[in-house]
Amino acid sequence: MTANRSFGPVKDRLTSLAPIIRKNPKSAVMAAGAAVLVAALPVGIATGSHGTGEAASTSWHAAAITKAQLEPVGVQGEQSFAPMDADQWQNAKTIVNVVKERKMDPYAAVISVATALQESKLQNLNIAVDYDSLGLFQQRPSCGWGTPDQLVNPKYATNAFLDAMVKAVPNYKSSQLWEAAQTTQQSAFPMAYAQWQNQATHIVQQVLGGKA
Repeated sequence: MTANRSFGPVKDRLTSLAPIIRKNPKSAVMAAGAAVLVAALPVGIATGSHGTGEAASTSWHAAAITKAQLEPVGVQGEQSFAPMDADQWQNAKTIVNVVKERKMDPYAAVISVATALQESKLQNLNIAVDYDSLGLFQQRPSCGWGTPDQLVNPKYATNAFLDAMVKAVPNYKSSQLWEAAQTTQQSAFPMAYAQWQNQATHIVQQVLGGKA
């Protein structure tokens, strides 16, 4: 179990497990692990403001975004793949569009999608399966991330994750994906996020290219 931090929820869980909930709430699959309260969260989460302080000149034209922008520091470790249905693709689109609206670096979209793949397999979990964790990023109402209704709103949940990340990892653009995700989420298994980098990059490319 990791120590409390001031910039995100702490989660202890097995890397081989990710909570999955089908459309029928009764089919919840419990994921192992525990989470503990954090001392504080970024101001943006509490206030609803989502400023990034990044330059507004980031180009989000699909043709202008290169793979080098999506993988600025390379890929680490063995990669995994999760099949996706229409709902999961829609959630991925929401994540990418939120990053685009905030004019953040495209790499932020890859980090966010990879984090959601690890936490929920890009499924909007509306029943808490790890204490009171909810939504795409398994954020906890009791830790100040938002109300339950807010956390199962993919757009709100993405903004909350990004608010926490830009505060905790201001240099995320030059960080390994797993480092940026881990510093924000504080998982007991830091490298778990790395396994989704290839798929997250592919997802972002598909969304930007209008193929998803």
